[in-house]
Amino acid sequence: MDLFAATPTPAVPTPTTPPPGDPDFFSIIMWPFKWAVEAILVFWHWIFTSLGMQPDTGLTWVLSIVGLVIIVRSALIPLFVRQIKSQRKMLELAPEMRKIQERYRGKTDQLSREAMSRETMAMYKKHGTTPFSSCLPLLVQMPILLGMFYTLSDVKKHAEWGVGGVGFLDSELTKQFYDAQLFGVAPLHVNMIEAINDGQTVTVAILIVLVVLMIVSQFFTQLQIISKNLSPEAKTGQAYQMQRIMLYVLPLAFVFSGVFFPLGVVMYWFISNLWTMAQQFVVIRNLPTPGSEAAKARDERLAKRGKALDAKGRVIPLEKHQAEQQRLFEEAQKAKAEAPKRQQPISKQRAKKQAQKGKQDGTSAPSQNGQTPDAPTQGGNAS
Repeated sequence: MDLFAATPTPAVPTPTTPPPGDPDFFSIIMWPFKWAVEAILVFWHWIFTSLGMQPDTGLTWVLSIVGLVIIVRSALIPLFVRQIKSQRKMLELAPEMRKIQERYRGKTDQLSREAMSRETMAMYKKHGTTPFSSCLPLLVQMPILLGMFYTLSDVKKHAEWGVGGVGFLDSELTKQFYDAQLFGVAPLHVNMIEAINDGQTVTVAILIVLVVLMIVSQFFTQLQIISKNLSPEAKTGQAYQMQRIMLYVLPLAFVFSGVFFPLGVVMYWFISNLWTMAQQFVVIRNLPTPGSEAAKARDERLAKRGKALDAKGRVIPLEKHQAEQQRLFEEAQKAKAEAPKRQQPISKQRAKKQAQKGKQDGTSAPSQNGQTPDAPTQGGNAS
């Protein structure tokens, strides 16, 4: 690989970047992710150039980035569904979590903390979720995003020194990527700071627009969850308050990322946000949280079509659903009627008073053990 050459020959008379050196520990860790990113980018680039597109235009490489998003996010669909379900469960468990916290409120000793931790973990295990499950898709995608970041960040250095990346992005493709410009004016390897320093006003404007779109798309993605896909009970918990805070805090992170990330990475993140928003819309529409606004809207849509959901979540005809509900109601009423009635125990003093009152009224009163004391017989001796 040309990247690991000791002293590469500059491809330009006066390179503005230092020559690529030996890989450090972090570069070795990121190597497989950069290799995967390069392989996917080159694959899509080959497809579009085979269709007649120019190999060094911004549109060709932007479409290649879109292809990278499609492959990465398609592979993460199972984790995304799991994330939605985990977030839903965490918010639904908020009332139960508050009970555990109230039980150990004010207890700071080691045994109480350990007991609270055990009960919390047992609750998570019972419901099949953890607080970290909702972060799993982001954690899995982060190495790919970092691989994309370092691949594009190294494009300028590699192009100036005539070397390629770590895999399929050879020196020729690197030079084509370096020459590619969005709308013919904005280089994909330039970040906002470099664009400001170089006086690239149009590139700065494009980056600002993309960062704003990233913030808006992230905001509406979070808003979909807390406004439509939460039950009334979940909206009373602490987790819901944290979700509301993150609704306004998390998008601000894109302001800083938009400053330091190259234009190509910002494009990747924005397209990925659009994918998340659309994917989440489909999941919430078809798998809403029970009791939420989205669930009510889904039930109304099914009712208009003469359909409903059975106990297992399958779509069935409305008549069959009504018959199933009637059957379940009758079974519940029958079980309630056949259940043995529990008699409330009474104290000895109260039983004695009731017995005396019963003798005076000519009636009998139940004793403490639920038995009726013997009433005076008709031929009994009277005192």
